[in-house]
Amino acid sequence: MLWVLLGLFTISLLLYFYGTRTFGYWAKRGVKHDAPVPFFGTAKRQFFQQIAFADIYDEMYQKYPNERFVGYYLMTAPLLILRDPELVKHVLVSDFNHFQARNVFPLDDPPEPMMKNLFTAEGDLWKLVRQRMTPAFTSGKLKAMFPLIVARAEKLQRVATEAAASGAEVDIRDLMARYTTDFIGACGFGIDTDTLSDKNNMFRKLGQRMFTQEKREMFVGILKHMMPRLTTSLHFMAPMVENLTINLVKTIMKERNYKSSGRNDFIDMLLELKAKGKMVGESVVHKKSDGTPCITEIEMDDELIAAQVFVFFAAGFETSSSATSYTLHELAHHPEHQKKCQEEIDKVLARYDNKLCFDAIMELKYLDMCFSEGMRIFPSLGYLQRKCEKPYTIPGTDVTIDPGVNVIVPVKSLHLDPQYFQNPKEFRPERFHPDNVGSIKKYVYLPFGSGPRACIGERLGYMQSLAGMAALLSQFTVAPSKSTLRKPLIDTTVLVVQTIKGGLPLSLTPRKKTQ
Repeated sequence: MLWVLLGLFTISLLLYFYGTRTFGYWAKRGVKHDAPVPFFGTAKRQFFQQIAFADIYDEMYQKYPNERFVGYYLMTAPLLILRDPELVKHVLVSDFNHFQARNVFPLDDPPEPMMKNLFTAEGDLWKLVRQRMTPAFTSGKLKAMFPLIVARAEKLQRVATEAAASGAEVDIRDLMARYTTDFIGACGFGIDTDTLSDKNNMFRKLGQRMFTQEKREMFVGILKHMMPRLTTSLHFMAPMVENLTINLVKTIMKERNYKSSGRNDFIDMLLELKAKGKMVGESVVHKKSDGTPCITEIEMDDELIAAQVFVFFAAGFETSSSATSYTLHELAHHPEHQKKCQEEIDKVLARYDNKLCFDAIMELKYLDMCFSEGMRIFPSLGYLQRKCEKPYTIPGTDVTIDPGVNVIVPVKSLHLDPQYFQNPKEFRPERFHPDNVGSIKKYVYLPFGSGPRACIGERLGYMQSLAGMAALLSQFTVAPSKSTLRKPLIDTTVLVVQTIKGGLPLSLTPRKKTQ
């Protein structure tokens, strides 16, 4: 019995030391931080879905107002939260060669199929894919896509008309998610998903499942952070999402005979890029003996294409629907700003035969200002993450962080800091008037990130979002309904992005001019 107890004590002691082995990291460097607990560090509430990642980082941001940066422990991994915009600039732009990786998830080598996408890819894979895909987002390519946006925006108007006629309140979050899913389905997969008419179809369920962290993903996440080398056979991505995406993309490409179909959708663009052959460029990982970069090449195979379609769908669906619905939520509570948007929309569309088009959307300056303010108050990406790739001394300090340390840019915290935005929780679109934009401090407004890893689809997201809001506001007035919460609750089960729990119920009233 004694030996059993001694054995259990020894095992417990070893586990304790393993689960606390890194916890002196920030103390040794004199960096302020909260006291960690074994295994979970200061992230226990995150992993058990009691608080969203952006909100826990915001807590730390608020807790140490006199610091330029704050220490944190994600499980046993030391992590640094930045509070100084100058340091944000260094990490995202000036010293990007130290911080090329996002490291949102501990990636296997090679990464699981869906993690080869542009958002989560690292090293040479990220560089070559970004390099190859950038031409797919030129103004000409985006303009060619616009008819696909218009068709979905007009359908959004018809569905909203039916919803308004019923007299029931409308979950504007769900409505805009269905609109963006329809658009992404058309632009990404070349498929009419008809999500606006059928809210329970496969694509809507796929979009919802991509970001929801169920018990399986929570368990896999904990294991991969605790022992990444022993869990390479486990995938972060839910099997349903991974298998459905890969099979769907392969089927579509086969139907097109692996050639551009002339639809001007995302799969056409990727097939055109595939036809150019292997991606070739200078390595950001491997160097020759003289210090110059090696030349590296990667095949753009079916799996890699499927991963890009996945992130196009995931990023476009979630960020745009979240940003547009929250902006409409704010306009519902600020009828004076909504009226100005509607007057502008009426005036601009009158010049284009009352039809949505690319040029008309580009002229909606006040709606753009409202959208920018909506993204400031509720950024879809509440934080950005980068991984230190080589020893880095934080400018202006003697603190050096090691390779592998993650650095967090708390976007939500910067957007709501009264140092940078007066009365930051108030909805004031005029902050983004052309005469005022220049006074906003650099690197405190980051809805699409910044630097070489900024969102490649920013302009497409703007086009899609402004078109959807313009289509809705041209025919309807939005207002709070009986179930509307002024301050919506954050869904803590959703990974990476910020999203609303329980939707955003509003009332839709047809405008008299449309009768």
